[in-house]
Amino acid sequence: MFGDLAMVSKTMNLKCILILLLSVVFLSCRHESGEKTVLPRRGSNEMADLNMYMVKKDRERIQNYIERKNLRMTETQTGLWYQILKDGEGATFREKDRIIMDYECSLLDGTKCYSSKDQGPRELILGQSEMEAGLNEGLRLLKPGSEAIFIIPPFLAFGLPGDRKLIPPRAVLVYNVSIRPK
Repeated sequence: MFGDLAMVSKTMNLKCILILLLSVVFLSCRHESGEKTVLPRRGSNEMADLNMYMVKKDRERIQNYIERKNLRMTETQTGLWYQILKDGEGATFREKDRIIMDYECSLLDGTKCYSSKDQGPRELILGQSEMEAGLNEGLRLLKPGSEAIFIIPPFLAFGLPGDRKLIPPRAVLVYNVSIRPK
């Protein structure tokens, strides 16, 4: 008889604990207004700090490359670096302008990724063709017949994944471009 009573007591205690836990969980998920509680994301500050650190390190790598190669480059507000080697003629390119360019795309260590010598000239419509944001920005600085070097940080190129072909994750790209005259 006492064994049955102990069993009933344990079962009741477990039920009470379960009800109490469910009540706490249910009540903690809602404000007084009935809206769900959104807890701050853990690590969001750490992710922002890590991102800023990576951008800083990429910028240092780019500046070291520029010094090693004795280049005279200008940095845009977005972080694109460029040097116009030959100024073309006419107006700078604008949205929807057709551009045909010869190019070589490489990594900071000199590894060639893509080249018009291997794949033919690249023809694109500015702002409509699929291309890296940094290349899109850089081409807007040029005119027909221009030659330039662009150094594109990862966040303006292929970012964390790379292009899953020849450009590795988080790669800084160096573009040597020559725009064909109209």
